[in-house]
Amino acid sequence: MRRIGLIFNEQKKDVLQTAQYLIQWLEDRRVKVFLTEDHQKALGKADAERFETTVADNVDCVLVLGGDGTLLSTARALAVKGTPILGINMGQLGFLTEIELPSMFEDLELLLRGEYLIEERMMLEARVVRNNTTVDRFLALNDVVVTKGSFSRMIYLETYVSQHYVDTYRADGLIVSSPTGSTAYCMSAGGPLVSPEVEVMIIVPICPHTLYARPLVVASHQEIKVVVRSKLADVAVTVDGQHGVKLEENDEITVGKAPFKTKLIRLKGRNFYEVLREKLRGEGGGAYG
Repeated sequence: MRRIGLIFNEQKKDVLQTAQYLIQWLEDRRVKVFLTEDHQKALGKADAERFETTVADNVDCVLVLGGDGTLLSTARALAVKGTPILGINMGQLGFLTEIELPSMFEDLELLLRGEYLIEERMMLEARVVRNNTTVDRFLALNDVVVTKGSFSRMIYLETYVSQHYVDTYRADGLIVSSPTGSTAYCMSAGGPLVSPEVEVMIIVPICPHTLYARPLVVASHQEIKVVVRSKLADVAVTVDGQHGVKLEENDEITVGKAPFKTKLIRLKGRNFYEVLREKLRGEGGGAYG
């Protein structure tokens, strides 16, 4: 890894200073660091090498300095190119990030020595169909969520799996999660934790107004379709909690396995179950702010 892109969340406390230290440390080891145009301006490095996240064909990997949200947005941007991503936690939980700040330079030595693995994560592809026309299309690493808006009113979501009718959920919303997203909103809504090695999709109703509505796990080759059957409700679909689109009555949201995967760099040989213990029981040493 001698050509490394750097993405960071400019809203995080001390991130600019940390980015400066990181760039200097890498350059001292003869690593070329590439920045986006916005990050060049933020750091005052107009002469730095530049890369675009939608292309990223001039870097070997991308370091993400921030929290899980920054990594999620980077994963969607880099999905088509399949550029490997290494997350450095400056957020709170940091479930997807690999490195904590106190051990950043020590861990990056492993990267430069080639002591790492690349873990591929299944992504979701979703479409919004209105009057038989696709009006929006997007990728997600964690989840696609159909949810009610500002009014405290149930919505009606007619749900199908591979054209087979499942149910019309009366609920606050519906989550379609990837295995990676099973530790996020899916878990908070009562869904199962799923190893990222298992390629499935998880359907989780949010606060359903019925006792029998439970999470449903389906095969990744299937297609999930959700039809909005609410006339007066404010309904939207969100992707990874970041990108949102307002929906209308009879809009269809289809979700399936994407043809792309997110490639995450793993350094320490920790397995999924160790990360579960550390992060979900509060044993991780992530930075806050």
